[in-house]
Formats: sequence, structure tokens, C-alpha cells
Amino acid sequence: MNMPRNWIGEQSNVNRDEDEIDLREYWRVISKHRKSIIGLTVAVSLVTLLVVFALTPIYRSTATVLIEAETAKVVSIDEVYELGGAAQREYFQTQFEILKSRDLAEKVVTRLSLKNHPEFDPTRDNARFSLDWRRFVPESFRPEASSPTELEIQDTIVRDFQSRLTISPVRNSQLVRISFESSDAKLAAEVPNVLAEVYIESDLEARLNMTRKAAGWLTGQLEGLRERQEQSEKVLQEYRDREQLVDVSGVRSLAAKQLDELTQDLAEASKERSKAQSIYQQVLDQARRGESYYESIPAVLEHPLVNRLKEVEAEAELKVYELSKRYGPEHPKMIGAQSELTATKEATQKQVKAVVDRIAREYKLSLANEREIKRALEETKQEVREINRKEYQLGTLSRDVAANRQLYDMFLKRIKETDLSSDLQSPVARIVDPSVVSLIPYKPKKKQILLLATMAGLFIGVMLAFLMEYLDNTFKTTEDVDSILGLPVLGILPQLKSNGKKRKKQSKDEADENYSPDHMFLQAPKSNFAESIRTIRTGVMLSSLDDDHKVVLVTSSVPSEGKSTVSMNLAIALGHLEKVLLIDADMRRPSIVKFLGLPASTPGLSNLVAGSATFEECVQKIEGSDIDFLTSGVVPPNPLELLSSERFKEVLAKLSQKYDRIVIDSAPANAVSDALLLSSQASAVIYVIKADATPHQVALSGVSRLRRVNAHIVGSVLNRVDLDKAANYYGKYGYGKYGYYGYYGYGQGYKSEHAQDHSDAA
Repeated sequence: MNMPRNWIGEQSNVNRDEDEIDLREYWRVISKHRKSIIGLTVAVSLVTLLVVFALTPIYRSTATVLIEAETAKVVSIDEVYELGGAAQREYFQTQFEILKSRDLAEKVVTRLSLKNHPEFDPTRDNARFSLDWRRFVPESFRPEASSPTELEIQDTIVRDFQSRLTISPVRNSQLVRISFESSDAKLAAEVPNVLAEVYIESDLEARLNMTRKAAGWLTGQLEGLRERQEQSEKVLQEYRDREQLVDVSGVRSLAAKQLDELTQDLAEASKERSKAQSIYQQVLDQARRGESYYESIPAVLEHPLVNRLKEVEAEAELKVYELSKRYGPEHPKMIGAQSELTATKEATQKQVKAVVDRIAREYKLSLANEREIKRALEETKQEVREINRKEYQLGTLSRDVAANRQLYDMFLKRIKETDLSSDLQSPVARIVDPSVVSLIPYKPKKKQILLLATMAGLFIGVMLAFLMEYLDNTFKTTEDVDSILGLPVLGILPQLKSNGKKRKKQSKDEADENYSPDHMFLQAPKSNFAESIRTIRTGVMLSSLDDDHKVVLVTSSVPSEGKSTVSMNLAIALGHLEKVLLIDADMRRPSIVKFLGLPASTPGLSNLVAGSATFEECVQKIEGSDIDFLTSGVVPPNPLELLSSERFKEVLAKLSQKYDRIVIDSAPANAVSDALLLSSQASAVIYVIKADATPHQVALSGVSRLRRVNAHIVGSVLNRVDLDKAANYYGKYGYGKYGYYGYYGYGQGYKSEHAQDHSDAA
């Protein structure tokens, strides 16, 4: 049972390896829909060709204008070295926008009288192609349209004119191209030249008007500036007289110098006073202890005279000390030395007191000096403040006078420059390359449009082909069946042409002969169809090596998928090897009985189960074969009850003993539950799928229903494969030039070209 699955799976793996490059799949889709793609491309090209040749040719002429650079006023060193400064770019951009302005457009429209030109006259019907709904409505049903005003007409003409105008600056230059499009080649050449002239004239006129206006305004302002200057000079002179000022700057310098000197003197006086105060404080401290302590003050000790007296006193004491060792206190020398010592001490005390008095005087003198200098400094500061105030007021008045004088002089100079510049106005631009009449239309570019339309049609056709392929969810290949349903494919049946058509010659016996699909295996044993049936037969027999499939049930998802054709041809093929019985168990829509040309009242399965007819009466022989056939019989009121009865099981068991193989043609699995009941009695189920017709979801639903009742599905049959499309669509599966059997290795001697479309009534 596993051999067909593995065998087919190996072939599918080979196909997957070959399909790793998606370009093959893309080419397959394109080849499959090539006729539709080519048809759409041709249709688009033809429509485009008709539209393009119906369009009015448009001419375009261009004039080149040089815009003179604005005279630069250098304000910084950066602008000297900057070749294309921001100000320069803004200037040229401004000129470009002026060329596009509505004012210039209106002047050109007026100068060329475009209102009377047939191409611009809005009162005429000039539309080359219009989608105005009023064109498709009879005049009697059209709403009344009010006549446009002169202003509306002018606005329409100007907007139409601007839509045809193109201003294109030339990069990294001062050139600008003015282009105009029109169906009138002469007008297309005339407009750019006229627009350039109007632009130059408008700029000259605007600058001249601005110059005149500026001159008038400057003249009116000059008289007022003269009065302001005279008034400010008068106020300055009155202030000088009132304050008696001669040279404020010299007075301020003298006062500043005096202030610096006093500040320096104050610092020195403060230093001396601090020093004297420190010595005087020492005197006061020692005075509290007694005058005898004055001698311990450093300033007293360091005094030269006190120091000398101290030395004399020391000598007298030394002398008294030496004489005291020789003589007694009453000795004349001793008395004289003692008197000298006493006199010396008195002189020293007197000198010390004098020094202390002098220290007190010096302290008081330094203190008074410091105070005097402070007073003089404050007076000087006040004088400087007053000088600063006067200088500030004088400076304010002087600046006012200077500003008024400068403003007056500037206005006077500007008036003279304006008078001169009004006579010398250089044009803002000049025409360097005037436009000429074009002999070749600028548009439409017919070849390019046609080429683009053809490419667009081809692209849309390819995209639609891929979209259709994506939306097509039907089974097309064995790989689809294997990957989506998980079922091995027992075989593929080619689609057959209508019985009413004669096929191409295959052999002498089959030449110019029509075959019915239900008897195809008997009538054309060397055809592709017959070889497909043999492949299915081989798959069924190989799947029953381990488990004998006595009862083979054939079903499908929905009607008209070819299950009856498969059942009948498979039974005939098995009949060459075994004793086979074919049962038509599609009780609701029996079809095999019609294939055999038997009447609907022929006894069959329902009669045999009900016991109203014998086995010999119900079983029929298929002409040209060795198999027996059991029709559905009289259609019962409830076929489901009949098939689920114990009587049916007994009949099927007896038939299984009589025949080697029983093939049952069942109703579709999704339509009714007959196939589900029969699958429980069958040992093998074959699921038929119609190629390019059965959706994935429908087949999945039918297989799922069978699997839920544990049906033994041995494989599937992909039916009605169109061999005419096989070379493009199924080429990677072995179809095409060498036929379907080049893939499976069958029928190498039967390169059959037969094809019939079999119509299955079931």
C-alpha cells in the first residue's frame, strides 16, 4: 500500500528540486496566459495609437535671456570671496518668479491680443479632448449656462497662458530659458520673445518710477532736516553760554589729575597717621603704669638723643660702681660720681618726656592733615561730577548736531545721485538667443507614448496573469494534490475532445473514429487515456500487496468530476486481469446505465438488496469486456437507508465471494453521505479530482469527511488534464512533446495525439 505513495513522492521531490528557481514558475504562468497577455497588449497599443494620432500637435519654442547680476555692496570680507552668495541666489530666484508673475502674463496677453486668438478665445469650443458631461447630454436637457464676464474671460485666458509657459533657469549661470507651447508654431515662437521684452521694459519702468518717487520724497524731507540742524546748533550754543564752557575736555583732564594726586596724598597721610597713632597708643598705655615706663617704648628708645643719654648714664653708673669698690660713700670722688649719675638720669628723664610730648604732637598733626586731605578730595570729586554732568549734556547736544548735519548731507547727496541715476538706467536683462518657429511638434511624442503604452499593456497583462493564477485555487498538478490533500496520485487522465469531433490519426484501426470516454479503454487501447487507466490500475494493485482490496470505492467532491468514467474504465482494465464487478451505487443520479444505453427501469442494486429480483436478473455484461455490471436499479425513496441496511452488507459480502474485485461508483462525498457509508464497507477508496475545476477547499472538505469515518483512501486521480496546455502548464511533469508517459516511463511506443473532452453526467 505504501509503494505508490513513496514512488510518487520521490518523483515529487525531484520536481521540487527542479522548481527551486522561481523563474521557471514565472515563465510557466506567462506562457499559460500568453494569448491573453498578447491580446491585452495589442488592444492597449491600438487604442493608444488611435488616441495619439487624434491629438492636436503642440509646438514649443524657447528664448534664452541673460539676467544681469545686481551690483553688490561689499559689507564683509566673506562676501568678497564668496562666488555665489545667498543674496545673489535670492536675487536670481526673485527674477525667475517675476518672469512667472501674473502681471507680466496679463501684459503679454494684452500686447498679443490673445483674446481674439482662436486657441485662447474661451467663447469658442477649442477643447481637443474633454470629459465635460455636458457634451454627452442633448442641448435641450443641458442647464442654461450664463455668459462669462470680461473679467472671467481675461482670467481664463491668463491662467491658460501661464499653464503653457515654462521658466527654466540654467544651472550655475545667469541664463534663463523661456518656453511656450501652442498648437500655433508662430505664436509659440512669438510669446517667449515678447515676454522677455515686457520683462525688461517693466523692470526699467518700475525702477524709473521708484527713482522719481524717491527723489520727490527726499526733497520734501530735506527742508525739515535743515530746520532740525539749525535748531540743534542753536541749543548747543545756548548751553555753552549758560554754563560758561570753553573747553570741557581740558577742565576735566585737570580735575582728574588733581583727583589722582589727592587720592595719593590721602593714602600717604593715612599711612603716617596710622603709624603715629600706633606710637601714641603705646605712650598712652605706658602712661597708665607711670612715666618711668616711657623708656620701654621703642620709639623713645630709638630716639638718638635719648639713646646717647642712656649711654652716658650707663658710663656714670659704671664709674660709681668702680669707685664704690675703692672709696666709701662719703668720699668726695664718690659723692662727685654719684652727683654726676643723678644729673645724667634727670637729663634722660627730661629728654624722654620731651620725646613723648613730640609723639603726641605728631599724632595730632597727622590726624589733622588726613582730615584736611579728605575734605579736599571730596570737594574735588564733587567738582569732577559736575564737570561730567556738563560734559554729558554737551556731548548729547553735540551728537544731535552731528547727526542732523550728517543726515542732511546724506539726503542732499542722495538727491543729487537720484537725479543722475534717473537718466542712466541699465536694463535688468537682455535676450541672448531669441526663439524661432519650430517645424517639428514638441508633443505628443507618438513613438514614445506608443512604446510606453505597449510596455504598460504588457506589464498589466503579466500582472493580471499572475493575479488570475493567484486567485485560481483549483488543482493543476500532482504536486498540488500531494501537498494540499496529502494523497498519492494514482494517475492523471487527459481531457478528451467532444465526441462530435474527429480526432487526429493515431493508428489504422482508430483513424477518423469517435470514442466515448466511458469505453475509451476498450476503443483506444493505445491512447494516452488508456495508458492512464493502466497506471491507475497498477497503483490500485500495488497498494493491495499487503491487504487485498476486494471492494474499491470511487468517489469525488462534487458531481461532474468524472468519477463514473474512472470507475467504468478502471473496472474494464481490472477485468483483463481479474474477475470484476462494477456497481453503480449512485442511487440519486445513476450515470453508468446511460453510458451502456440501458433503460432506467433495468433491475439493479436496489432490486437485489430489496429481494425483488434475482442476481442473474440484475447483473449485466459490458459489451467487449469480461466484467459484470450491476446498475443502481429502481431509485428508492431513501437511498441512504438502503445502503446502511444489513441486507446491503449481506449482498456485498456474497458478491465479494463471487468476484475477485468489486468497483463501486458512489455519489460525491460532499453532496450526500452515501460515500461515507459505502467507505466503511469498502477496503479502498479512490478520490477523483477534476483538474482546473475543483477548488482546494471543496476537495479538502470531501477528504476530511471520509477520513473522519476512517475511510481507507489509497490515492487520487487527477482527471481532465488539458494536454493542449500541457507543454506550457505541466511541462515540468513530463507533458508536452513526449506526452504524459515520458514522465512515468509508459507508452513510449504510443506517442498518441488523441484528445477527447469526456463529459461526465455524474
